[in-house]
Amino acid sequence: MESFVTTFDSVVDDALFWLSDHAAFVFDAVRLVLEGLYDGVLWLLMLPPFWAVAVIAGLIGWRALSWGFGIGGAVALAACAAMGLWGETMQTLALVVAASVIALAISLPLGVLAGLMPRLDRALTPALDLVQTLPPYIYLLPAIALLGFGPATALVATVIVAVPPAIRLTSLGIRQTPGEFLELGQAVGASRAQMFWKIRLPFAVPSIMAGINQSLMMAFGMVVIAGIVGSGGLGETIYGAIRTLDIATSINASTAIVVLTMLLDRLTQAAARRS
Repeated sequence: MESFVTTFDSVVDDALFWLSDHAAFVFDAVRLVLEGLYDGVLWLLMLPPFWAVAVIAGLIGWRALSWGFGIGGAVALAACAAMGLWGETMQTLALVVAASVIALAISLPLGVLAGLMPRLDRALTPALDLVQTLPPYIYLLPAIALLGFGPATALVATVIVAVPPAIRLTSLGIRQTPGEFLELGQAVGASRAQMFWKIRLPFAVPSIMAGINQSLMMAFGMVVIAGIVGSGGLGETIYGAIRTLDIATSINASTAIVVLTMLLDRLTQAAARRS
């Protein structure tokens, strides 16, 4: 048994070394694309002053939920700036947004296919179980080996963690279309495309929105952990505060994370209810 484990570990290490030696140009290109996406999102978030972002977030919160939530959200974001963590807060938000966009671009089409194809759904289930069961730190190790330290590694690990909830809930929504509506569509001669766009998808939207919400929450948890790989943002701030036992800074950064998480969570939940 020990020899098998040793051989397996050697094969994995050799495979990583081979990839880093022979496919470095591929991973360099991937890193450039991911960092370019992150830098673009961060540039958009940092372009307006902090008070403008707070006001916009407050208006969105007022329209989506209530005036109380809007005012509270605006004040909470202004507090992040008052604590001197506005740049780190926007870096964290940029990581979450960039990772969520990539994760949803992968998971939504795959979830739809899984909902329409039971065999694919059964094949994906153990893979998704494995991804969600392994400790999140695991995904940082091969990413560091192939992409190095920085935002690209954080994005890859965050995408891996954020994909499973959206796939599962999208597939579930597609599968749970009431049978009587499918029979009605068949009775009126609807094509397969019409059945999907006009019957299956509208019924699946609430479940899809719940999947998007859960992906965002998983992404927030992962970008904080990814602070140890130099991703920037509040995760790196907390990691640095832990190493220096700076309790005040760690509390401030944790508060900013809670603010961002609650804002996006409540807004996506409101969008799911409206859908």
